[in-house]
Amino acid sequence: MPPTLRTERLLLEPYLSEDEEGFVALFQDTRVSQWMGDGTASEAADRALFGRIFTKVYAQDLFDVWAVRRNGLLVGHAEIKPNDVLGGHEIIYALSPTAWGSGLGTELAEAIVAHGFDTLGLTKVYATVDPANEASLTLLDGIGFEHVQDMKEDDGSTTHVLARRLTASGKSPLAP
Repeated sequence: MPPTLRTERLLLEPYLSEDEEGFVALFQDTRVSQWMGDGTASEAADRALFGRIFTKVYAQDLFDVWAVRRNGLLVGHAEIKPNDVLGGHEIIYALSPTAWGSGLGTELAEAIVAHGFDTLGLTKVYATVDPANEASLTLLDGIGFEHVQDMKEDDGSTTHVLARRLTASGKSPLAP
């Protein structure tokens, strides 16, 4: 099970079975899902994905996946997991549109990156982003990610690969 992480305004903790409706609502919101994986999936597929978090990811301790809460309410989703194509770990995050525009995305991404560096002992973390997702590109640039390459997808589209490295001092680039 992933550890519980706290930021100034967010709580990242393992999902509970009662989070299913909130998870499905987040992933069914096309404003969110258009930027996730292959885009919006069916409700049944999102329910199956939620089930696999418990039966596969948590049961086999594959990687860290969190429910993101603010004031006790589920407002997002976060992961840090191995990406074999990139040869490292990738962060994934999503927030409900009701949580957009207040800096929570930056807070969330920083928490996942810090977990990767401080707990997992990583020296580099990746993020993959659709070039049209300007909000995510701006957020990641603001916290020290740099464009390292583009990947061609099976459908002919391009995905930006960004990376953030731990500094020689052992601190993240934005650490005090």
